[in-house]
Amino acid sequence: MIAGFTSVSAIAHAVAGGALSAGAVVADHLERSERSQETLNAYTLLQHDAAMAAAAGIDAQVASGAPVGPLAGVPVAVKDLIDHAGFPNTSGSSYPTAIPERSATIVDRLEAAGAVIIGRTGLHEYAFGFSSENPWFGPVHNPWDPTLSPGGSSGGSGAAVSAGVAAAAIGTDTGGSVRVPAALCGVVGLKVTHGRVPLRGVFPLAPSLDTVGPLARNSHDAALVYSAIAGFDPDDPWSAPRRVSPPDQLAPFPDLTVGVPHPWVDLPQTATVAAGLANVRGELAAAGVEVIDLDLPDLKPATEIEHIAYPEVANVHHERWHSRPETYGPDVSQRLSEVFDIDPRSYVAAQEWRARVSHIAEAALRQCDFLLTPAVAAAIKPIGEEEIEVAGKQVSYRPQLSRFSALVNHTGLPAIVLPLDLDGVPPPSVQFIGRRWEEHRLLELGAELERIGISRYRRPPHAEG
Repeated sequence: MIAGFTSVSAIAHAVAGGALSAGAVVADHLERSERSQETLNAYTLLQHDAAMAAAAGIDAQVASGAPVGPLAGVPVAVKDLIDHAGFPNTSGSSYPTAIPERSATIVDRLEAAGAVIIGRTGLHEYAFGFSSENPWFGPVHNPWDPTLSPGGSSGGSGAAVSAGVAAAAIGTDTGGSVRVPAALCGVVGLKVTHGRVPLRGVFPLAPSLDTVGPLARNSHDAALVYSAIAGFDPDDPWSAPRRVSPPDQLAPFPDLTVGVPHPWVDLPQTATVAAGLANVRGELAAAGVEVIDLDLPDLKPATEIEHIAYPEVANVHHERWHSRPETYGPDVSQRLSEVFDIDPRSYVAAQEWRARVSHIAEAALRQCDFLLTPAVAAAIKPIGEEEIEVAGKQVSYRPQLSRFSALVNHTGLPAIVLPLDLDGVPPPSVQFIGRRWEEHRLLELGAELERIGISRYRRPPHAEG
C-alpha cells in the first residue's frame, strides 16, 4: 500500500494537490483487491482497464490545473446490483444479465466527484438475505476470520472496506444490509433516510424500504462519500426534494441526550453484544452525554416487517420467478416461495403498524437527539451454518442479524453503525438512530466518538491494506 494514504480524505487531498497520482493509488488498490480474492472473494468483478483509464483522466485534469472533485482518485467499490454503464449488473444471480447503457445516479455522482470505481462487490443473491453466501459466485469471507460470514446483503462491500482493498464502498440497505456487514466487518455503515439517496439504476428488493449508503473505515470518510451521492433526482420517484445538510461540527456533548429504547434493546443477544452496549453507555455518560432510558413497548420487531416487505419483493420477482425459477439459488428460492402468499389484509394491517411505529420513533426523538441500540444481536455467523448460538440457544441466524436494523427501515429514519474500540472478532458495534433527514448529525456524532476514542476501526487479521 502507498504508505500514509489509506483514507478517503487523505487520498483525495494528495491526488488533488499533485502529491500522489490517481493512477498509482488505483493500481495499488486493484493489485491488493486481486490478491485478496482467494481469501475474501469480496468482488464479482474487478474493472482493471476502466479504472486505470478513469485514473489517468483525473491525473490529466490535475496536470492541466482543471478542478477535480472532492473524491479525486479515491478507489470505490459498488455493490453488484447497481448499474454501471458497460458492466454487467448480476444482482448476485444467475439470471441472464444485460449490460446497462446508463449508470445509476449514484455512480454518475461518484464519478463526477472524482471517485474511481474499481470493482463490483459480492452480495446475497438479489440482496434477499443476510449472509452473502452466494450459490453462483461463492461466499464472501470475513477479513476477521475467513470461516465467518461478513453479513449481508452487502457483504462484499463490508469485506472490501474492512480489508483495506477499497477506500470506501457502496451498499444497499432494505432491512440492514449496509449496517449488518458494517457490524460484522468492523467498519462504519450509514443507512440514510428513505428518499435521501436516489435509487434509479439500483435493482430493487422492496422499493419503499430500499436505501443506498456508504461503508467506510471512519465517519469522516463516510461523510465525504455520502455528500457526493445524496440529493434529489427528478428521475427517481422515491427521491425527496430536500436540502442536504453537509456534516459540520457536533454540538458540545453536555448538550446531547441519547435515548435507549426498552424493551427493544433487551431482546436476546450475545454477551459480547450486551457488554458493548453497556460499555458505550458508560463512555457516553463519562463524556458528558445524558443517557436516558425510554419505555417504548411498541417499538420492537414484529411479523409486520415481513408482511410489508414480502409483497414488494413478490412484485419485483413475479415475472422472473414464474418464467425462470431455475435461475434462483436454493436459499432465495425457498424464501421467494413464501412471498407470494401474504394476505392483502395482513399487508394493510402491517401498513398501519408501520405508521404507528414511525410515529413512536419520531416522538421518541423529540425527547432525545439519538436513539442507541446494538447493531446486531450476534456478530459471529459461521459460513454454511443456518443456526447460531444466542443466549444459550441455537437459533436461526437471520432474525439475530436483523433484530436491531430492519425496524429502522420501516420508520424511514437514518441510522449509523459504528465499531467500538473494544477487543473482539469482530469488535462489537452499536447503532445510533437519528431524526429524519439528519444524516449529517449521525456522521458528526460518529466523528466525535472517533475523536475521543469510543469508536475506532481496527485492522483485521486478513487485511490487505
